Amino acid sequence: MYKQLLCWRYLRTRWIAIASIISVTLGVATMIVVNSVMSGFSHEMQKRMRGIYADLLVEAQSMDGMHDARWHKEQIRQIAGDQIEAMSATVVVPAMLSYRAGASGQWINRQINFIGVEEDSVGAVSDFGKYLQHPANREQLRFALRDGGYDLRDHNAGPDSPERPGMDKAGWGWRRFWAQRQKEVEELRAKTNPPIATADAAPTAAPNAANPNAAEPAANQPPPAEAALPVDPFQAHLPLPEQVFDPAKEQYAGVVLGMSLVSFRGHDGADHLAALPGDDVKITFPTAGSPPKGVSDTFTIVDYYESKMSEYDSSVVFVPIQKLQEMRGMIDPSTHVANVNAIQIKLKDASQSIAVRDKLRKAFPPELYGVYTWRDKQSTLLDAVEMETAVLNILLFMIIAVAGFGILAIFFMIVVEKTKDIGILKSLGASARGIMAIFLGYGLSLGLVGCGAGLIIGLLFVHYINSIKTVLEWVTGRRVFDPAVYYFQQIPTIIQPWTVAWIVVGALVIAVLASVLPARRAARLHPVKALRYE
Repeated sequence: MYKQLLCWRYLRTRWIAIASIISVTLGVATMIVVNSVMSGFSHEMQKRMRGIYADLLVEAQSMDGMHDARWHKEQIRQIAGDQIEAMSATVVVPAMLSYRAGASGQWINRQINFIGVEEDSVGAVSDFGKYLQHPANREQLRFALRDGGYDLRDHNAGPDSPERPGMDKAGWGWRRFWAQRQKEVEELRAKTNPPIATADAAPTAAPNAANPNAAEPAANQPPPAEAALPVDPFQAHLPLPEQVFDPAKEQYAGVVLGMSLVSFRGHDGADHLAALPGDDVKITFPTAGSPPKGVSDTFTIVDYYESKMSEYDSSVVFVPIQKLQEMRGMIDPSTHVANVNAIQIKLKDASQSIAVRDKLRKAFPPELYGVYTWRDKQSTLLDAVEMETAVLNILLFMIIAVAGFGILAIFFMIVVEKTKDIGILKSLGASARGIMAIFLGYGLSLGLVGCGAGLIIGLLFVHYINSIKTVLEWVTGRRVFDPAVYYFQQIPTIIQPWTVAWIVVGALVIAVLASVLPARRAARLHPVKALRYE
């Protein structure tokens, strides 16, 4: 009983111990906050990668792709059919995007990855539809321009996200507006710059008073034979008149652009779009022939893709796979069978991805095919994040180690100061183990108080971290957490109980270990030597 009473007395009266308690508290709270934020960032990053990639990816090693996607899908089903939920073929080619930037009309060129997807199945193998800006496309992707209804805010960020100027006009209304404006401009140019008659043109004689019959044909005379048109132009093998493309009623092949390709930060601090759904863009890319040739075509923006991963939002453009195969020359003219670059696979149980990957790698020659999980495709980034978290934990744990050295110094000082008391206790019958237990219990008490306070402060800080962010922004007048940089509207946090547990236990162990040497020194004191000069 005397051991608990002395521990409590030292804890109450030794105000110098507060420094050690504060050190442990700050160390525990800091590690809980940092690990929660890092876990939140890692979870969001993996979640978005998981939405971009399918569970498995079978890629052709050659840029020409693999022949007959249907045959390859059948082979994959024969190998792991009971574990496959959906598959979708893709074609990827490097390309250049060109569009006119807003009212200035200046052409902007951007390097892109031009991706052909199967619109009926791409949403079944990944979270592709979740990142589109039109609700109907999120349900089922269609490369057809919608008549309005596009999101005015980021639907993944919630109602508090900033508005996107111009998105309320996107769609067919915007396309008709610009088509009418272009028509008016062309009419104005025609009026201000009339065609100039040349000497080669034979003017038609106009009737005048001197020669009233100059321009009049002879009465009852048929027109010349060469001027007569047949009733049926097909019978005469004459070409039909070209059909005029009306942009107010028609669109080119649709494309879905990465949001960052056309977005920019304005002087007002808001994000603006240089092009809207309904605008036309030009895309140039190489064919699959040898040698390759550059081909270009006009496409109509039908939606935007925003995964909040700048690596993808600033580089991807999606198009119907058939359109890209036709333009690139990937369809065999004799069999009408097309090539594809990759096949995305979604599994019924994602935890079996490694086992299924190994089966497919054995079936497909590695010199022709590459089989990867989504983690394999992003292993470098994932390993870097894990290494950063580990190093950060080691550095932060040094804060608690510093607190341990503080406890060690304080305990040595207490042992020297309480030499007389230790001698009296030993002379009254206290054992060396009992004396040692006093100081070990004191160190445990310091650790428990510090860890308890750090646990409460850390959990409260994590819970109110976004409110604290808002207060800091109001005080400093600057953005503490800019969504344009981190691609999150709020700081993501995840509290993992096991991580919190090992932080608390680790701090307690350090506090107890720091008291072992002073406790052993106190336990070895001989009562006669301790009371010799008293």
